[in-house]
Amino acid sequence: MSNQDVVVLGGTDEPGTCCPGLLTAPLDEDQAVELAKVFKALGDPVRLRLLSMIASRAGGEVCVCDLTPAFDLSQPTISHHLKLLRQAGLIACERRGTWVYYRLVPETTDRLAGILSRSMGEPLPDPAASAGAAS
Repeated sequence: MSNQDVVVLGGTDEPGTCCPGLLTAPLDEDQAVELAKVFKALGDPVRLRLLSMIASRAGGEVCVCDLTPAFDLSQPTISHHLKLLRQAGLIACERRGTWVYYRLVPETTDRLAGILSRSMGEPLPDPAASAGAAS
């Protein structure tokens, strides 16, 4: 396969080393830039559907030949959307003969979930405390 600009959130495989949860600390500029690339890739209905089709597939991978017929789009357009998902680090692929098989990169989606979620029972920030600090 060709070289790809894969954005891996945090750049390490250790849990919790990516970005803090949004409720624990503000994101720094670099973290925000990394996250924005991933969210931009997710900000299109076709790409969301593709990601969902790949992630929910029994066996954990799907051939591009099974993805393309689900859309009223040309094959090059589907390939472009898949390329953007790959560049965001959300999916990976492998060529087998004439077909390309796609699979989810769970580390990326797990990190996104960790950034966007809060621990069970963790309180939301107190709006009164923020308002008092602004006065």
